[in-house]
Amino acid sequence: MARAATTADAFNAVAEPRRRQILDLLAGGEKPVNDLVSVLGLAQPLVSKHLRVLREVGLVEVRDSGRQRVYRINARPLKDIHEWVSGYQRLWDERFDRLDTVLEELKELEDGDGRGDD
Repeated sequence: MARAATTADAFNAVAEPRRRQILDLLAGGEKPVNDLVSVLGLAQPLVSKHLRVLREVGLVEVRDSGRQRVYRINARPLKDIHEWVSGYQRLWDERFDRLDTVLEELKELEDGDGRGDD
């Protein structure tokens, strides 16, 4: 089966780590392209390419501000991702509960080993 285009939906768009970094940066507020380029340490054309993909799936919006293009996040398309990931919350909670139990047992063994570390 052929891989879906990165512009098909938010799931595919955020599969790329640099695009997730861009979203993280934009979550703090809107930013011009040059600020993103500076923080990411990538060439401007590459940042613009990632922004284009994010814009095509609706994850970012752009506006002109004088000679700059300023980008901001649009979190609505992330709702589907959030709902999908939330389905795994119970699984994570159960695993963390088991880990807490094991750590508590190890602590009790360590506290009761009679070494008297105090």
